[in-house]
Amino acid sequence: MKQLVFATNNAHKLDEVRNILGDTFEILGMVQIGCHDDIEETADTFAGNALIKARYIKEKYGYDCFADDSGLEIEALGGAPGVYSARFAGEGHNSEKNMDKVLSLMQGKSNRNARFCTVVALVTGEGEYTFEGEIKGEILDERRGEGGFGYDPIFRPENETLTFAEMGDDRKNAISHRARAVKKLAEFLLKDA
Repeated sequence: MKQLVFATNNAHKLDEVRNILGDTFEILGMVQIGCHDDIEETADTFAGNALIKARYIKEKYGYDCFADDSGLEIEALGGAPGVYSARFAGEGHNSEKNMDKVLSLMQGKSNRNARFCTVVALVTGEGEYTFEGEIKGEILDERRGEGGFGYDPIFRPENETLTFAEMGDDRKNAISHRARAVKKLAEFLLKDA
């Protein structure tokens, strides 16, 4: 079974991607390869940040690697929080504070349109590749649901009655932005497998 490193320390993301890719590949997290480094995301695009992380693992540890950068883009906020989604309310990746800030900024706004976007970057001995996934939806005016992570309790995808946080993992993984990008990655990987 081919090993790939997913350059993340986020256990939720790691589980989500392992579920999407199934058992075709052995997906290792950064901790499993002995990487405890905090790879700084200094690019101003999702693709740029994903490539920084995947290149770092490939160059320093030698593993074929993929990484993602994801974010929430809200029309009424000019695309914010965007690449700053994880630290929108300050350093520390505090989801509750991030949601509080979004809900506060969205008060009184009639345009609730938003999208989650993920770019997955794959760096192998053969080259560098990127795969994008998105899901459109809307920002609610209050949290709903206990599941998921990040902004899931305030985001309801198009044509759905539930927020990501109210859906089970199976449903979310079938339609999410990350799922869409990872499925493109999987199709690419499987064509040569």
